[in-house]
Amino acid sequence: MSLLSKGNAVSTGGLLISLGIIYGDIGTSPLYVMKAIIGDAPISEALVYGGISCVFWTLTLQTTIKYVLLTLQADNNGEGGIFSLYTLIRRKASWLVVPSMVGGAALLADGIITPPISVSSAIEGLRLLYPAIPTVPLVQAILTGLFLMQSFGTEIVGKAFGPIMLLWFTTLASLGAVSVVQHPEILQALNPAYAYNLLLYYPNGFWLLGTVFLCTTGAEALYSDLGHCGRPNIRLSWAFVKTSLLLNYLGQGAWLMTQEGSRLQGNPFYGLMPDWFLLFGITIATIAAIIASQALISGSFTLISEAIRLNLWPKVKLVYPTNLKGQLYVPSINWLLWLGCVGVVLYFRESEHMEAAYGLAITMAMLSTTVLMSYYLYTRFKSKVVVSLFLATYLLIELAFLVANLNKFPHGGWVSLLLGMLLLTVMYIWRNAYYIKRSFTEYVRLPDYLPALEALSTDETIPKYTTHLVFMTSASDPKEIESKIIYSIFQKRPKRADIYWFIHVETTDEPYTTEYKVQHIAEGDVIRIDFKLGFRVEQRINLFFRKVVEELVENGEVDITSRYQSLSKQHLIGDFRFVVLEKFLSYDNDLPLKKRLIMECYFNLKQFATSESKWFGLDTSSVKVEKVPLVIAPAKLPQLKRVLA
Repeated sequence: MSLLSKGNAVSTGGLLISLGIIYGDIGTSPLYVMKAIIGDAPISEALVYGGISCVFWTLTLQTTIKYVLLTLQADNNGEGGIFSLYTLIRRKASWLVVPSMVGGAALLADGIITPPISVSSAIEGLRLLYPAIPTVPLVQAILTGLFLMQSFGTEIVGKAFGPIMLLWFTTLASLGAVSVVQHPEILQALNPAYAYNLLLYYPNGFWLLGTVFLCTTGAEALYSDLGHCGRPNIRLSWAFVKTSLLLNYLGQGAWLMTQEGSRLQGNPFYGLMPDWFLLFGITIATIAAIIASQALISGSFTLISEAIRLNLWPKVKLVYPTNLKGQLYVPSINWLLWLGCVGVVLYFRESEHMEAAYGLAITMAMLSTTVLMSYYLYTRFKSKVVVSLFLATYLLIELAFLVANLNKFPHGGWVSLLLGMLLLTVMYIWRNAYYIKRSFTEYVRLPDYLPALEALSTDETIPKYTTHLVFMTSASDPKEIESKIIYSIFQKRPKRADIYWFIHVETTDEPYTTEYKVQHIAEGDVIRIDFKLGFRVEQRINLFFRKVVEELVENGEVDITSRYQSLSKQHLIGDFRFVVLEKFLSYDNDLPLKKRLIMECYFNLKQFATSESKWFGLDTSSVKVEKVPLVIAPAKLPQLKRVLA
């Protein structure tokens, strides 16, 4: 059922999906934001009104204007996220990979911090009913169950996310509205003067920005899930979500003012709830926290899959548990996140301690988006005035948040930075090793070897290796081929075949491109296929190749019947064999220290990555893997002197 015109692509289903997928993180922030702002300080009008004012203007400037109105414009064929934004502009300036890697690493670090703080904040509400209940084991059990569930896919659970989050936001709005109606004077807190006075005149007021920032930490998800929900659905649903959040923050403020002069006991979020509602409130808060965690885990899987295809992450195993678009499971990342979450819970134990580790990493992600978005705006509008205004405004805001969050560093902020740095190091090593390898890959002219290939194909003195021999090539020019492939065909072991196939895969900047091109380099003997696949397309080359071959046969462009006389009479299809060349670091290298460290780390990481044959989806029963030494800087040998015996 459409709410607006079909052209606007807004529907009740799309709105529900938006509520269920993208607002979990920002939607559970009322569980801990006001509690963190008040802290141990005496409750006062300056603190409460100033805190709410800061929250309102942060949500307005940071979430609404920057992300909902501006950043959502930068869609890559309907897809969003920091790596999608990078692919839109990467050909304009190569240095933009730096902020994109920083942002990607920060978002992954956020995926480790958010589930523990969200679930812990919800579960700790049980202490109002059962003061002695141990919350840490409960949090660990919920998180472990959540990560165990990932391998089965979230198609069934995902259908329930939207209605549950609708109930959650309705609960937030209702609880807040009741409190606001009883104390309408709290609406004055929306005046920016209260935020100004808090930051400039309240003791240590500026440093409270570190806790205020927690209200907008889920803003990146709005952009990252653009492809799942669509811009119109996100914008319309955000109006409802923001209203619900503000009503709840205002309601918490009104409740806090009834405690003016005292120190905060408990969580103001649960203070809004009547006793009879507590158990239901805690239950729905816990479910909302689980949904928030699920959204970040799924987002991390998508982020890694994009990083892999941009050569920013090792080629780890990707699993597609269901046929639903966007369903993805990355086992290595799943258990890496689980270990990180378990470690965070065991180290901090309480949500109030986790707040110190939360926010610092995501500030770096937002700064990265600001830099990339500024360049995108320049390429689109060619206006230095527009770009300068955007860049200056958001650098000022986000650098202020960053400085305030740095105050958390000794109290736990170092945890998120350490996690982010470790992830960034992996990206740095993988990217640099990729370019080091590529710079030393030697190519030769394929036309020079066509006569030799044709002669080898008909040389009956050499046992036939296979009917169809297939190589994966990285050469983008059809007239070139890697020298190691020529070496494999002619020297490693002469590989006589009837037809030689060379397959090249190009990952495009568009997310879902599926195109191919066929070139008959030597009619009937040498054929090249170029696949253009989007950065979100699973590279099932074995299946794609078979489909292309079937179309070529139907068009009469190639005859794949076996050329063995006995089999040809039966019209049997000839056999296909893939040869995959995997490099290893040769002992004959004499590398500078930096390159040696990068390459050694790269090959150590490669042990945990998926093999080339599995990554390209090749049938392992017809794949031959050959090891090829990688010689980057040949070691200089001493002058050998022969002596007579």
